[in-house]
Amino acid sequence: MIVVVAANPALDLTYTVDALRPGASHRVRAVTQRGGGKGVNVARVLSQLGHSTVVIGLAGGVAGHQLRADLDAAHLRHRLVPVPGETRRTVTVVAGGDATVFNEPGPVVDEVAWAALVEGAARALGDGATGLVCSGSLPPGAPADGYAALVRLARDRRIPVVVDAEGVPLLAAATAGADLAKPNAAELAATTGVTSHLQAARVLREAGAGAVAVSLGADGMLAVTGQGTWHACTPHRLAGNPTGAGDAAAAAFAVGMAGGQAWAGMLRHAVALSAAAVLAPVAGSVDVAAYHRLLPDVHVEETDAARLDR
Repeated sequence: MIVVVAANPALDLTYTVDALRPGASHRVRAVTQRGGGKGVNVARVLSQLGHSTVVIGLAGGVAGHQLRADLDAAHLRHRLVPVPGETRRTVTVVAGGDATVFNEPGPVVDEVAWAALVEGAARALGDGATGLVCSGSLPPGAPADGYAALVRLARDRRIPVVVDAEGVPLLAAATAGADLAKPNAAELAATTGVTSHLQAARVLREAGAGAVAVSLGADGMLAVTGQGTWHACTPHRLAGNPTGAGDAAAAAFAVGMAGGQAWAGMLRHAVALSAAAVLAPVAGSVDVAAYHRLLPDVHVEETDAARLDR
């Protein structure tokens, strides 16, 4: 079982339009609404691939009730701590293969609610867990180093941890010894203040992360590890909704690390699953047939770090 901490889950609303024009009215061609946020998206992908998972998070208000109902309908196990205030909503507008996302901040949480989340995660980790994923933003009021405490809980049990976050939460998790830090390029730069992907990844590695995998969008993924540096990509750019691609990659890494897979193989699966997520209509879903079709075509190479060192 892979435990997914979704500290700040959301009710996701996705609009598909022909073109996005600021200041104009738009006719929506398709609309979907379901429980989401990065952590929930990771759990959905894991479940779709047949892996046992449980979502640990916080939820409140009408949106929180809708979130619980949606996870129940999807047969996703969850332990959501009730909090005052409203679970946040996200609005994604998809047009021409690009996605524009509006993220609400989420409800303010207090020490009691956060302690209950940590306790729920600890119980789940002690219940035969094979991996932990901490994914997404922290809600207002949560400790900035909140993921670090969860990393330490997992490491005490020798459970591999993937952290997909940004800023202080990601840096603190790296310092606590997260096995894998998995930001995208923009999140990595914002966290470290370094624009070079390689140099920024090294900052997190030097802080204490076992490895860093950087999502580069259409350019694939870079993995900087203690065993080497790899780059992987698909042969062609794929059009679709890229919103959940990074979440699919986090799911692939969690499965690979739980199974002791080598880095090159994990990276191949992460890139193929990311691409399959782009081809799915909404975040948290993957085109499984496309995933298996794309897997052998993913190009993985061990990279000479010196030529990336710029």
